[in-house]
Amino acid sequence: MVKRRTLLKSITGGFTAAAFSTPALVRDVEAAEAPELRGTGDLGVIVERASGSVQIVETTTHTSLARISGLGDLSHASLVFSRDERFAFVFARDGGLSKIDLLTHRLVKRVVQAGNSIGGAISDDGSLLAVSNYKPGGVNIFNSQTLEPIATIAAGFGSNNDLSKTVGLVDAPGGRFVFTLYDAGEIWIADCSKCLAGGKPELTKLRDIGLLPYDALISGDGRYYIAGLFGEDGMALVDLWADKPVAKRILNGYGRGEKTLPVYKMPHLEGWAQAGDGFYLPAVGHHEVLSVNARTFSQDNTIKVHGQPVFVMARPDGRQIWVNFAHPRNDTIQVIDVPTGKIIKQLKPGKAILHMEFTARGDQVWVSVRDENRIDVYDPRTITRIASLQAQAPSGIFFTWRAGRIGL
Repeated sequence: MVKRRTLLKSITGGFTAAAFSTPALVRDVEAAEAPELRGTGDLGVIVERASGSVQIVETTTHTSLARISGLGDLSHASLVFSRDERFAFVFARDGGLSKIDLLTHRLVKRVVQAGNSIGGAISDDGSLLAVSNYKPGGVNIFNSQTLEPIATIAAGFGSNNDLSKTVGLVDAPGGRFVFTLYDAGEIWIADCSKCLAGGKPELTKLRDIGLLPYDALISGDGRYYIAGLFGEDGMALVDLWADKPVAKRILNGYGRGEKTLPVYKMPHLEGWAQAGDGFYLPAVGHHEVLSVNARTFSQDNTIKVHGQPVFVMARPDGRQIWVNFAHPRNDTIQVIDVPTGKIIKQLKPGKAILHMEFTARGDQVWVSVRDENRIDVYDPRTITRIASLQAQAPSGIFFTWRAGRIGL
C-alpha cells in the first residue's frame, strides 16, 4: 500500500511575464494545513521521470505548487484528467495507475494493473479509464471513481491467440476506445458504453492495416483515427463515423527515394498538429514534417527539419508548429510558420528536449529540458523565454484544458 502524503504549496511568488528569472525551488513538505482555495483551470502536471514523481504547477504565475512521489516507473508516463479537472490519472510504465487530487495535493490511490504499460485514456463521460499494455498485451478498463477493474480486453491474434502489445489508445465519442495491435497489424474499436453497468466491451476488429503500427491519433472532432506504421512508409486511416468502419491506407511511400535513417526515438502522433486545412505529422526515419490535406488525406508538402521529429505540435490558433527532435539532435526546437511553411525560428534551450505543452489559448508554451533538470516557459508570439522552473529530469507536461478535448 503506497503511503499517502499530502503535499503543500512549496514556494511563493513566481515569475512575471516581463522578465526571465532564475529557477525557483520546489521541495516536498508534509501538510500542516489545507492548500489555499483555488480553481483548476490553470493547473498542470509535470512528469519527473527519473524520480517517480510529478509536480503540480500553476501556469498563470509560473509556479510549482507541490510534488507527489511514489508513482513508480515514469520513464514513459502519460496522464489524463477527470472531466471536472480536479483529478489527474497517471499511467506509469511499470503498469501503475495512480489517481492524484490536484487541489489537496494528495495521492488518492495507486494500483498496479499490468507488467508493462504504454498509456491510457478516459471516456468521454469521464466514468471509465482504459490502460494500454505491452505485457500482458491488451487493454484494461477501470472505474475512474474507485480505480476498480471492470473489464479486460485481451489482444489475442493469430492461430495461437498470441497476445500483442497495444498502442495508440485514444477515447472516442460514445464510450468507445480505439487502439492498435503492434504485433498483429490491427486496429480494434471497443464500445465500452455498457461496461459500468456490467456489460462487456463490444469489439470491432480491423485487420491487415499495415506493418508494425506504433502510435495513433484521433482528430479533434472524434471522426478520424490515424495509425502510424513503423514497418513501412504509410499510415492507416479509419472513419469512425462510418456504419461499418474500415482501415484505409494513406501516404503510401511518403519517404520513397530517400534513405531511411536509424530511428533513435519513436515519434509521437498524439502530439499531432492540425492547423487550418492541414495535418502536420512526423515522418518516421526522416528529417521531415509531413503536411497532409485534412480533407483528402493526401500529402501537400514536405518540410525539411533539423532532425527526426518526435512531437509536432500546433499553437492553439494554428499559426505556428513547434517541433522537437530525437537523440542525438534533441537539444533543438524549430518553429514553423503555417502560412508560408517556413522555419522562422530555431531554439536551443538545452540537452534532451522531451516535451512541449501550450496553454489553452496559446499565450505560453512550456518545454521540458530533461538533462538540465529544468522547465522553460516561452511566449510563442515573440518566441522568447519568460520563466523557468526546476524539475527532476522532466519529461511529459500536461495541462488541465486537456480534460475537455477528445483524444487527449
